Amino acid sequence: MKKNIIFDLGCVLVGLNAERCIKAFKEIGCGAIATYVEEHRTEDLFLDTELGYISQAEFCDEVRRLSNSTTSDDDIVWAWNQLLTGIPVEKLQLIERLKTAGHRIFLLSNTNVMHWNYCHDNHFTIDGKTADFYFDGIFLSYEMHLKKPDSAIFQQTLLNAGIEAKETLFIDDLKENCEAAEALGITTLHETTGFDWCRNKNLWTTI
Repeated sequence: MKKNIIFDLGCVLVGLNAERCIKAFKEIGCGAIATYVEEHRTEDLFLDTELGYISQAEFCDEVRRLSNSTTSDDDIVWAWNQLLTGIPVEKLQLIERLKTAGHRIFLLSNTNVMHWNYCHDNHFTIDGKTADFYFDGIFLSYEMHLKKPDSAIFQQTLLNAGIEAKETLFIDDLKENCEAAEALGITTLHETTGFDWCRNKNLWTTI
């Protein structure tokens, strides 16, 4: 069993629903952005936001420009956050058990300020707990100006967390991210269903 466990956020912890997000952008008159989501775009606007190159206000301005819309910032942020469906309680309970068993728990996510703030304020607040309760360190692409699978984001995470690759397990839903971590000597678990890591009866038998 590894001393340190690094979790991805989307699909590993929080559920994602692209159809709900697409519908929300269409409802507020931003069909162009609905198409971005539908096409799983990972460049341009979404990439700049994920890397922290543009702010929330600048994101909203660009959404209005691309959609030829006068939609408010609040409505745009609401629609964008419709992608996030929540974190099942069983996942947070298992993380708490892992911490109690002596593991150091970290979060490493390609995300943007809007999604992180929404998750932080809504999906980790169970029984008075917050994200800071569950994680010994939180590493976010928009704050680091780096993103997976760039090896630099893993190296920076290990350095800032003060942990060693050989003592670390990384859980992510994208194979290319797992491969990048493995190249640095980190053990990985490729999440395929959203529940592999928390419903694997053999994975946490030493807890």
